[in-house]
Amino acid sequence: MGDREIDQQLVERAQHGDKHAFELLVAKYQRKLGRLLSRFIRDAAEIEDVTQEAFIKAYRALPSFRGDSAFYTWLYRIGINTAKNYLVALGRRAPTTTEFDVSDAEAFEEGDQLKDLNTPENELMSKQIAQTVNQALQDLPDELRSAITLREIEGLSYEDIATIMNCPIGTVRSRIFRAREAIAEKLRPMLGTSKDKRW
Repeated sequence: MGDREIDQQLVERAQHGDKHAFELLVAKYQRKLGRLLSRFIRDAAEIEDVTQEAFIKAYRALPSFRGDSAFYTWLYRIGINTAKNYLVALGRRAPTTTEFDVSDAEAFEEGDQLKDLNTPENELMSKQIAQTVNQALQDLPDELRSAITLREIEGLSYEDIATIMNCPIGTVRSRIFRAREAIAEKLRPMLGTSKDKRW
């Protein structure tokens, strides 16, 4: 039985009043959802609050969940919308400065390779590249940042991203392409690559 089927069984149990089933879903996705929301909100306490609020909204909306998409796809959509509403209520956008930290390194599959770069020059270059990528990511419009984060950080399929963002797959592909190009544009001077090459 796959993850989606297990989640669906837990959802059905929760829909019939089994609170423990929903607690299992929270335990499974709380860290992952928090990591996603950290791309929009920087303060750890605020991330925790917004993540909790997203789960409360999901719990209240659970009777309307029909299983047309995977539970985590539905939950991520709620989480992103909750984060955006939270930022709008505070009258701000996501912060424009970020620090590269362990949770960011965990999100990248090449994280192990970052540890092997032990010369001071390479460590400095890696940090500068990470800061440039994070800054470029923060400078993106919300819809581009959401699409690239869901694809590259969370590893979701184009279909799941289209469901979360409530738009056609072609739009998702376009947003991810535009986001990658914007990030590449910021990295070109550091990496010495020409315009015809992304990295």
